[in-house]
Amino acid sequence: MKGLFVAASLLVAAGASAQQPSAPPPKGQMPVLGRPTESSDTVPVFSFDEYFPGTWDFEWNVPESPIGEAGPLGGTTTFRKVGDATYEAETKGEGPAGPFTIKEQLEYQKDAKSITKKVTDSRGFTYTSKATVAGDLGGIYNILFESEPFVVQGKTIKLKESLRTMSPFNYRVSTMISVDGGPFTNFGTPWWRKQGQ
Repeated sequence: MKGLFVAASLLVAAGASAQQPSAPPPKGQMPVLGRPTESSDTVPVFSFDEYFPGTWDFEWNVPESPIGEAGPLGGTTTFRKVGDATYEAETKGEGPAGPFTIKEQLEYQKDAKSITKKVTDSRGFTYTSKATVAGDLGGIYNILFESEPFVVQGKTIKLKESLRTMSPFNYRVSTMISVDGGPFTNFGTPWWRKQGQ
């Protein structure tokens, strides 16, 4: 009898949750045209407000570098709007050398299609990076960052990050590093996936 009561309670709870309206899923920033795209169609200006705010999980495998040991990194990045065109991001991660925090201040110049970010990393360095923003008629945007040189453990570092918005749920960053003016080499291709999706 007790088993029947538990089963009935679970069915009622499941029915109640099924009746609750769910939030509409995020959608891409390219409008639905109702027809195939044409070369004369205008690509919408990227909306930072629609895409980034919220918390994202990330996974990243990095090679050995002055920034840290080789191995897997993981954690979360939370974006929030703090002004008309300014945003903050806080990353809390863990890697082979232990936990770390990265704080970013971002300014999006929408008309100029550019972003400037100032990065403070708890592993002992800060830097500024600037990006151009471009998109295509498929609704995918590319944000191409290049940092100013900065010093880590006596080595001069430059980073290039090619951020690609694959969908409203995830983005990928192809990262390159240059040490002491040497050639840019692969620094990993991390993924960020939005929580709750």
